[in-house]
Amino acid sequence: MEDENLRRRELCKKLIKSGIIKSERLAKVCERVPRHIFVPKRLIRDAYTDIPLPIGEGQTISAPHSR
Repeated sequence: MEDENLRRRELCKKLIKSGIIKSERLAKVCERVPRHIFVPKRLIRDAYTDIPLPIGEGQTISAPHSR
């Protein structure tokens, strides 16, 4: 779990630095939402990579940088 928290914070920092996240409010949300709980267990290591991931039934969770 700590590993996911660390990776989530790192992704948020990257999105802030790149200008994708511009408001403090959105930055706080990014740091709190546990994206790894929405992906299949086999993809948990990729949950905080800035890519879309399959979530089943032909659907995906969008890449965090998507607008």
